[in-house]
Amino acid sequence: MLLPFWGLGAGGGAQKKILPPANAEASALQRADSLLAANQFAAAGAALRQQVWQRRRASARVLLQLAYAEQQQGNYPAALLYLAMAQARQPRLDTWQQQVALAARHRLVGYPTTWQQELRVRAQRYYYPGLQALLAGAVLGAVWLGWRFRRARPAAWVAYAGYLGLAGAYLLALPPGPVGLVARPGAVLMAGPGAGAAWLSTAAAGDRLPILGRQDIWCRVRWQERDAYIRTADLVVVE
Repeated sequence: MLLPFWGLGAGGGAQKKILPPANAEASALQRADSLLAANQFAAAGAALRQQVWQRRRASARVLLQLAYAEQQQGNYPAALLYLAMAQARQPRLDTWQQQVALAARHRLVGYPTTWQQELRVRAQRYYYPGLQALLAGAVLGAVWLGWRFRRARPAAWVAYAGYLGLAGAYLLALPPGPVGLVARPGAVLMAGPGAGAAWLSTAAAGDRLPILGRQDIWCRVRWQERDAYIRTADLVVVE
């Protein structure tokens, strides 16, 4: 997960007492809970941002609390950013549905509501455990076939090849890909990676664009069922 560059440099000069990571996060969460309960959303957001950007402790719970604090202050692009970061950390359908509802309220693009997308979110929640299980099975199968190299029947080799094909399809079809959230209103979408390319449209702050590749200062993104290019500086990349 790539964190926005503008959040990484603050507060680096002062020497502060450093708590153990678990105690520091627990203390921050307790303080944030108290501030949120008292409707002190600005103070809660400041405490949680310190955990995310200075201590680099971005658990899903901290990110969801921070998204809530930003949303209560009306800062919906920041709320969408922290929801996306929480989703990248721990894919959950309810987190995705929060993003969809917030995006619909502000007429943003890139938040599909199809059953295919919901199925993909559910699958991504178990992607890495499933991948580990498939790889472990591939290793055990290779060891077994190596042990019985001369006695293994052709059907066993065919079955193992099919298993590897299934594992490869799983690896290629379901991995979560990087997405870019537009960081400022009026970001320009171009038909090619250059200022001389045809102008396509402008994006709103918070629009979600799947990233297909990068070229110099440009990101190739998916926009309205076609490829488009946007300056990397206009995106916050979450992966």
